[in-house]
Amino acid sequence: MAERTLEQPAKRWARNYETIYILRPNVDSDEVAKVAKRVRDVMDRMGGKLTKVDVWGKRRLAYHIGNYTRGIFVYLGYSAHGDLIAELERNLRLLDPIIRYQTIVVEDGIELDEVEIDASEVEWADIELGDDDDDEPTTAERLGMEDRSAKEEKAEAKGDDAEGDSDEEKAEAKDDSDEEKAEAKDDSDEEKAEAKDDSDEEKAEAKSDDAEGDDAKEEEPKKAEAKSEEEE
Repeated sequence: MAERTLEQPAKRWARNYETIYILRPNVDSDEVAKVAKRVRDVMDRMGGKLTKVDVWGKRRLAYHIGNYTRGIFVYLGYSAHGDLIAELERNLRLLDPIIRYQTIVVEDGIELDEVEIDASEVEWADIELGDDDDDEPTTAERLGMEDRSAKEEKAEAKGDDAEGDSDEEKAEAKDDSDEEKAEAKDDSDEEKAEAKDDSDEEKAEAKSDDAEGDDAKEEEPKKAEAKSEEEE
C-alpha cells in the first residue's frame, strides 16, 4: 500500500483593500450610524480587520449621481480575504443612504493575524450635517428649462427687499416714538402753563382781598370821628 502523506493546507493570504462610499448629502445622524454599524458587522462576521476610517466630509461630485451634485465621502482601509469584499459591497448596495461605492486592492500577500489595529484610527468622526450653501439644482434647471442665475437674482432681490422693509419699519417706529415724546412734552408744557395761570390768579385774588381789608381799616376811624361829631 502506498504510503499516504498528509498534505498541509495551502496558506490563505489576505489583501489590503480600500473602499470609498458616498452618502447622500442630506442624510441624518441615524442613517450615518446605521451604515457604520453595518460595516463593522461585516468585518467581524467575515474575519476582516478594519485599520483606517477617514470621513472626508461633503464634497462636490465630478458628475451627477441621481439628483445629487454633492455627497459625503467616507474612506475605509482594511485587511481581509476576498470573500469579504462581495459581502461588504452587497450590504453597501442595499443601504439607501449610499449612492455610490468603490473598492480597490492595495497590497497582496498579507498575513491577517499579524495586522495590528490602532483604535484611534477606526473611529467614525462626526459628520457635519445640514443644508448646503449651494442648494441642489432642480430638474428644470438641469435641463435648461429654468435659469438658475435668474433664480439667484430673485433670491438676492428678495433679501434686499426684506432688509429695506426692516429699515423702513425701524424709521417709522422711530418717527412714532419721536411724535409721542413731542406730544407728551406739549401736554406737560400745557399743564405747567395752566398751573402757573391758576397760581397767578390765586395770588391776584389774595392781593385784592388784602387791599379791601386795608380800605376797610382806613374807613373805620373816619366813621368813628363822624359819629362823635354828631353826638356833640
